[in-house]
Amino acid sequence: MTRGWRIGLTVLGAVIVVDLALYVLGTLTGGTPGGPDSSSYATGKTGVGAYAELLGRRGHTVDRFRDTPHATQLDPRNTIVLLDPPIVARRDVTALRAFVVAGGRLVASPGGTRWLGQLLAQPPTGDTVGVSTAAAHGLAGVHTVQTAADNAWTRPGRAQPLVEQGRRIVLVSAALGRGRVFLLPDASPLQNRLLGERDNAALGLALAGPPGRGVDFLETYHGYGRSSGLAALPGDWQLLLGGIALAALVYLVARGRRFSPPEPAERDLPPSRFEYVEALGAVHGANETPRRSSRARPQARPKRAPTPRGAAGRCR
Repeated sequence: MTRGWRIGLTVLGAVIVVDLALYVLGTLTGGTPGGPDSSSYATGKTGVGAYAELLGRRGHTVDRFRDTPHATQLDPRNTIVLLDPPIVARRDVTALRAFVVAGGRLVASPGGTRWLGQLLAQPPTGDTVGVSTAAAHGLAGVHTVQTAADNAWTRPGRAQPLVEQGRRIVLVSAALGRGRVFLLPDASPLQNRLLGERDNAALGLALAGPPGRGVDFLETYHGYGRSSGLAALPGDWQLLLGGIALAALVYLVARGRRFSPPEPAERDLPPSRFEYVEALGAVHGANETPRRSSRARPQARPKRAPTPRGAAGRCR
Protein backbone atom coordinates (compact mmCIF):
# COMPACT_ATOMS: atom_id res chain seq x y z
CA MET A 1 0.00 0.00 0.00
CA THR A 2 1.42 3.35 -1.02
CA ARG A 3 1.87 6.30 1.29
CA GLY A 4 -1.01 8.22 -0.36
CA TRP A 5 -3.45 5.37 0.27
CA ARG A 6 -2.38 5.13 3.91
CA ILE A 7 -2.90 8.85 4.45
CA GLY A 8 -6.29 8.79 2.69
CA LEU A 9 -7.54 5.85 4.74
CA THR A 10 -6.30 7.53 7.89
CA VAL A 11 -8.26 10.70 7.10
CA LEU A 12 -11.39 8.68 6.34
CA GLY A 13 -11.04 6.73 9.59
CA ALA A 14 -10.61 9.97 11.53
CA VAL A 15 -13.82 11.40 10.02
CA ILE A 16 -15.76 8.26 10.96
CA VAL A 17 -14.40 8.30 14.51
CA VAL A 18 -15.31 11.97 14.99
CA ASP A 19 -18.80 11.37 13.61
CA LEU A 20 -19.38 8.44 15.97
CA ALA A 21 -18.05 10.44 18.90
CA LEU A 22 -20.43 13.32 18.17
CA TYR A 23 -23.34 10.89 17.84
CA VAL A 24 -22.55 9.27 21.19
CA LEU A 25 -22.15 12.69 22.81
CA GLY A 26 -25.53 13.76 21.39
CA THR A 27 -27.23 10.69 22.83
CA LEU A 28 -25.68 11.30 26.25
CA THR A 29 -26.56 14.97 26.42
CA GLY A 30 -30.03 14.58 24.93
CA GLY A 31 -29.24 16.68 21.85
CA THR A 32 -29.93 20.36 21.30
CA PRO A 33 -33.07 22.10 20.04
CA GLY A 34 -33.24 22.44 16.31
CA GLY A 35 -34.67 21.03 13.13
CA PRO A 36 -36.03 22.38 9.82
CA ASP A 37 -38.17 25.49 9.80
CA SER A 38 -41.92 24.88 10.37
CA SER A 39 -41.44 21.13 10.89
CA SER A 40 -43.50 19.32 13.52
CA TYR A 41 -40.34 17.37 14.44
CA ALA A 42 -38.39 20.56 15.14
CA THR A 43 -38.00 21.83 18.69
CA GLY A 44 -36.10 24.99 17.77
CA LYS A 45 -37.68 28.41 17.78
CA THR A 46 -38.75 28.19 14.12
CA GLY A 47 -40.18 24.68 14.40
CA VAL A 48 -43.81 23.74 15.11
CA GLY A 49 -43.21 20.85 17.49
CA ALA A 50 -45.10 22.69 20.23
CA TYR A 51 -48.07 23.18 17.91
CA ALA A 52 -48.25 19.43 17.19
CA GLU A 53 -48.04 18.69 20.92
CA LEU A 54 -50.79 21.23 21.66
CA LEU A 55 -53.09 19.58 19.12
CA GLY A 56 -52.46 16.17 20.63
CA ARG A 57 -53.35 17.43 24.10
CA ARG A 58 -56.60 19.01 22.83
CA GLY A 59 -58.06 15.80 21.43
CA HIS A 60 -56.65 15.73 17.91
CA THR A 61 -54.99 12.65 16.47
CA VAL A 62 -51.65 13.91 15.16
CA ASP A 63 -49.82 12.07 12.42
CA ARG A 64 -46.72 12.90 10.41
CA PHE A 65 -46.69 11.90 6.76
CA ARG A 66 -43.33 11.03 5.25
CA ASP A 67 -44.72 10.60 1.74
CA THR A 68 -45.65 13.23 -0.84
CA PRO A 69 -49.40 13.93 -1.24
CA HIS A 70 -49.71 12.18 -4.60
CA ALA A 71 -48.08 9.02 -3.19
CA THR A 72 -50.36 8.59 -0.16
CA GLN A 73 -54.05 8.37 0.62
CA LEU A 74 -55.29 11.65 2.08
CA ASP A 75 -58.36 11.35 4.30
CA PRO A 76 -60.76 14.29 3.67
CA ARG A 77 -62.01 13.96 7.25
CA ASN A 78 -58.63 15.24 8.47
CA THR A 79 -56.69 18.50 8.40
CA ILE A 80 -53.46 18.73 6.39
CA VAL A 81 -50.74 21.12 7.62
CA LEU A 82 -48.13 22.15 5.07
CA LEU A 83 -45.91 25.02 6.24
CA ASP A 84 -43.02 26.63 4.34
CA PRO A 85 -42.33 23.91 1.74
CA PRO A 86 -39.27 24.65 -0.42
CA ILE A 87 -41.11 23.42 -3.51
CA VAL A 88 -44.39 21.63 -4.27
CA ALA A 89 -44.69 19.57 -7.44
CA ARG A 90 -47.69 20.08 -9.68
CA ARG A 91 -48.99 16.55 -9.11
CA ASP A 92 -48.82 17.13 -5.34
CA VAL A 93 -50.84 20.35 -5.71
CA THR A 94 -53.40 18.39 -7.72
CA ALA A 95 -53.63 15.79 -4.94
CA LEU A 96 -54.06 18.51 -2.29
CA ARG A 97 -56.75 20.23 -4.33
CA ALA A 98 -58.66 16.95 -4.72
CA PHE A 99 -58.32 16.42 -0.97
CA VAL A 100 -59.89 19.80 -0.19
CA VAL A 101 -62.63 19.45 -2.80
CA ALA A 102 -63.62 16.14 -1.18
CA GLY A 103 -64.13 17.89 2.16
CA GLY A 104 -60.60 18.19 3.54
CA ARG A 105 -59.11 21.10 5.46
CA LEU A 106 -55.75 22.53 4.42
CA VAL A 107 -53.58 24.87 6.54
CA ALA A 108 -50.62 26.09 4.51
CA SER A 109 -48.03 28.80 4.05
CA PRO A 110 -46.47 29.19 0.59
CA GLY A 111 -42.79 28.99 1.53
CA GLY A 112 -40.34 29.84 -1.24
CA THR A 113 -42.53 28.94 -4.24
CA ARG A 114 -45.71 30.25 -5.85
CA TRP A 115 -47.67 27.00 -5.93
CA LEU A 116 -50.80 28.67 -4.52
CA GLY A 117 -51.68 29.79 -8.05
CA GLN A 118 -52.18 26.13 -8.94
CA LEU A 119 -54.35 25.55 -5.88
CA LEU A 120 -56.69 28.56 -6.16
CA ALA A 121 -57.91 30.42 -9.21
CA GLN A 122 -57.05 33.80 -7.66
CA PRO A 123 -54.74 33.36 -4.66
CA PRO A 124 -53.70 36.25 -2.37
CA THR A 125 -50.85 38.36 -3.72
CA GLY A 126 -48.90 41.52 -2.98
CA ASP A 127 -46.08 40.39 -0.72
CA THR A 128 -44.98 43.07 1.71
CA VAL A 129 -43.39 43.48 5.14
CA GLY A 130 -45.56 41.97 7.86
CA VAL A 131 -46.93 43.45 11.07
CA SER A 132 -46.11 42.42 14.63
CA THR A 133 -49.76 42.30 15.74
CA ALA A 134 -52.98 41.96 13.77
CA ALA A 135 -56.68 41.80 14.63
CA ALA A 136 -58.70 38.65 13.98
CA HIS A 137 -62.38 38.37 13.11
CA GLY A 138 -64.54 35.38 12.36
CA LEU A 139 -62.49 32.99 14.51
CA ALA A 140 -63.90 31.88 17.86
CA GLY A 141 -61.68 32.84 20.79
CA VAL A 142 -59.11 34.64 18.62
CA HIS A 143 -58.80 38.42 18.90
CA THR A 144 -55.15 39.40 18.44
CA VAL A 145 -52.41 37.50 16.63
CA GLN A 146 -48.71 38.21 16.96
CA THR A 147 -46.26 37.49 14.12
CA ALA A 148 -42.57 37.91 13.41
CA ALA A 149 -43.49 40.59 10.83
CA ASP A 150 -41.66 38.71 8.10
CA ASN A 151 -44.34 38.82 5.42
CA ALA A 152 -47.93 39.82 4.67
CA TRP A 153 -50.29 40.13 1.72
CA THR A 154 -51.97 43.27 0.43
CA ARG A 155 -54.52 41.71 -1.96
CA PRO A 156 -56.63 38.74 -0.81
CA GLY A 157 -57.73 37.63 -4.26
CA ARG A 158 -60.92 35.60 -3.97
CA ALA A 159 -60.07 34.57 -0.41
CA GLN A 160 -61.58 36.10 2.73
CA PRO A 161 -59.20 37.92 5.12
CA LEU A 162 -59.49 36.62 8.69
CA VAL A 163 -56.50 38.30 10.37
CA GLU A 164 -55.23 41.67 9.16
CA GLN A 165 -53.92 45.03 10.23
CA GLY A 166 -54.71 47.92 7.94
CA ARG A 167 -54.06 46.66 4.44
CA ARG A 168 -51.66 43.95 5.56
CA ILE A 169 -53.24 40.51 5.61
CA VAL A 170 -51.92 37.76 7.91
CA LEU A 171 -54.50 34.98 7.29
CA VAL A 172 -57.08 34.27 4.58
CA SER A 173 -59.66 31.54 4.08
CA ALA A 174 -61.15 30.21 0.84
CA ALA A 175 -63.81 27.60 0.15
CA LEU A 176 -62.89 24.93 -2.36
CA GLY A 177 -65.50 22.31 -3.13
CA ARG A 178 -66.73 20.84 0.15
CA GLY A 179 -63.55 21.78 2.00
CA ARG A 180 -61.68 24.91 3.05
CA VAL A 181 -58.20 26.31 2.68
CA PHE A 182 -56.46 28.50 5.29
CA LEU A 183 -53.38 30.35 4.05
CA LEU A 184 -50.76 32.28 6.04
CA PRO A 185 -48.09 34.41 4.34
CA ASP A 186 -45.99 34.04 7.50
CA ALA A 187 -46.05 30.79 9.51
CA SER A 188 -44.47 32.39 12.60
CA PRO A 189 -47.74 32.56 14.65
CA LEU A 190 -47.74 28.74 14.75
CA GLN A 191 -44.03 28.35 15.42
CA ASN A 192 -42.55 27.56 18.82
CA ARG A 193 -41.23 31.07 19.37
CA LEU A 194 -44.66 32.76 19.18
CA LEU A 195 -47.24 30.04 19.84
CA GLY A 196 -47.62 31.19 23.45
CA GLU A 197 -48.02 34.88 22.55
CA ARG A 198 -51.39 36.70 22.41
CA ASP A 199 -54.08 34.39 20.91
CA ASN A 200 -51.73 32.38 18.70
CA ALA A 201 -52.45 29.07 20.44
CA ALA A 202 -56.20 29.62 20.04
CA LEU A 203 -55.57 30.43 16.38
CA GLY A 204 -53.78 27.13 15.89
CA LEU A 205 -56.65 25.20 17.47
CA ALA A 206 -59.21 27.04 15.35
CA LEU A 207 -57.31 26.22 12.14
CA ALA A 208 -57.14 22.52 13.00
CA GLY A 209 -60.92 22.22 13.31
CA PRO A 210 -63.10 20.69 16.04
CA PRO A 211 -61.57 18.28 18.59
CA GLY A 212 -61.38 14.73 17.36
CA ARG A 213 -60.44 15.75 13.83
CA GLY A 214 -57.14 14.21 12.76
CA VAL A 215 -54.25 16.50 11.85
CA ASP A 216 -51.57 15.32 9.42
CA PHE A 217 -48.27 17.20 9.06
CA LEU A 218 -46.56 16.75 5.69
CA GLU A 219 -42.93 16.25 6.70
CA THR A 220 -41.55 15.08 3.37
CA TYR A 221 -40.96 18.71 2.42
CA HIS A 222 -38.75 19.17 5.48
CA GLY A 223 -36.40 16.32 4.59
CA TYR A 224 -38.14 13.45 6.41
CA GLY A 225 -38.80 10.79 3.77
CA ARG A 226 -39.01 7.02 3.77
CA SER A 227 -35.61 6.52 2.16
CA SER A 228 -32.96 4.39 3.83
CA GLY A 229 -29.21 4.44 3.89
CA LEU A 230 -27.45 7.47 2.44
CA ALA A 231 -30.63 8.55 0.66
CA ALA A 232 -32.26 9.13 4.05
CA LEU A 233 -29.70 11.78 4.99
CA PRO A 234 -30.61 15.44 4.55
CA GLY A 235 -29.43 17.09 1.37
CA ASP A 236 -26.79 19.17 3.20
CA TRP A 237 -25.25 16.03 4.70
CA GLN A 238 -25.21 14.32 1.31
CA LEU A 239 -23.38 17.28 -0.21
CA LEU A 240 -20.92 17.31 2.69
CA LEU A 241 -20.14 13.59 2.36
CA GLY A 242 -19.83 13.95 -1.40
CA GLY A 243 -17.38 16.81 -0.95
CA ILE A 244 -15.29 14.80 1.52
CA ALA A 245 -15.20 11.82 -0.84
CA LEU A 246 -14.20 14.04 -3.77
CA ALA A 247 -11.46 15.72 -1.71
CA ALA A 248 -10.11 12.32 -0.62
CA LEU A 249 -10.09 11.10 -4.23
CA VAL A 250 -8.25 14.19 -5.44
CA TYR A 251 -5.71 13.81 -2.63
CA LEU A 252 -5.09 10.17 -3.46
CA VAL A 253 -4.60 10.97 -7.14
CA ALA A 254 -2.23 13.81 -6.27
CA ARG A 255 -0.17 11.80 -3.80
CA GLY A 256 -0.38 8.38 -5.42
CA ARG A 257 2.20 6.86 -7.75
CA ARG A 258 1.72 7.66 -11.41
CA PHE A 259 1.36 4.90 -14.00
CA SER A 260 4.73 3.96 -15.59
CA PRO A 261 6.29 1.12 -17.63
CA PRO A 262 6.32 -2.28 -15.90
CA GLU A 263 9.11 -2.91 -13.46
CA PRO A 264 12.01 -5.14 -14.63
CA ALA A 265 11.93 -8.76 -13.58
CA GLU A 266 15.34 -8.44 -11.86
CA ARG A 267 16.80 -5.66 -9.82
CA ASP A 268 19.87 -3.86 -11.18
CA LEU A 269 22.77 -4.70 -8.87
CA PRO A 270 25.98 -2.66 -8.47
CA PRO A 271 29.14 -3.99 -10.22
CA SER A 272 31.39 -6.44 -8.39
CA ARG A 273 34.43 -5.21 -6.42
CA PHE A 274 36.93 -6.52 -8.98
CA GLU A 275 35.36 -4.60 -11.83
CA TYR A 276 35.15 -1.54 -9.64
CA VAL A 277 38.86 -1.69 -8.78
CA GLU A 278 39.86 -2.20 -12.44
CA ALA A 279 37.74 0.74 -13.53
CA LEU A 280 39.22 2.90 -10.81
CA GLY A 281 42.74 1.91 -11.80
CA ALA A 282 42.08 2.69 -15.44
CA VAL A 283 40.77 6.11 -14.55
CA HIS A 284 43.72 6.77 -12.28
CA GLY A 285 46.22 5.66 -14.93
CA ALA A 286 44.63 7.82 -17.57
CA ASN A 287 44.93 10.83 -15.30
CA GLU A 288 48.64 10.20 -14.44
CA THR A 289 50.13 9.39 -17.90
CA PRO A 290 49.94 12.88 -19.44
CA ARG A 291 51.51 14.41 -16.38
CA ARG A 292 54.54 12.08 -16.52
CA SER A 293 55.12 12.48 -20.24
CA SER A 294 55.02 16.25 -20.11
CA ARG A 295 57.75 16.45 -17.45
CA ALA A 296 61.39 16.47 -18.94
CA ARG A 297 63.78 14.04 -17.41
CA PRO A 298 66.88 15.69 -15.92
CA GLN A 299 70.12 14.88 -17.87
CA ALA A 300 72.76 12.89 -16.01
CA ARG A 301 75.88 14.87 -15.19
CA PRO A 302 79.13 13.43 -16.76
CA LYS A 303 81.48 11.80 -14.37
CA ARG A 304 84.92 13.46 -13.92
CA ALA A 305 88.05 11.37 -14.28
CA PRO A 306 90.12 11.09 -11.14
CA THR A 307 93.18 13.39 -11.07
CA PRO A 308 96.62 11.85 -10.19
CA ARG A 309 98.17 13.13 -7.04
CA GLY A 310 101.43 14.21 -8.60
CA ALA A 311 99.79 16.08 -11.38
CA ALA A 312 97.97 18.29 -9.00
CA GLY A 313 101.15 19.54 -7.44
CA ARG A 314 102.78 20.24 -10.76
CA CYS A 315 99.93 22.35 -11.92
CA ARG A 316 100.37 24.72 -9.05
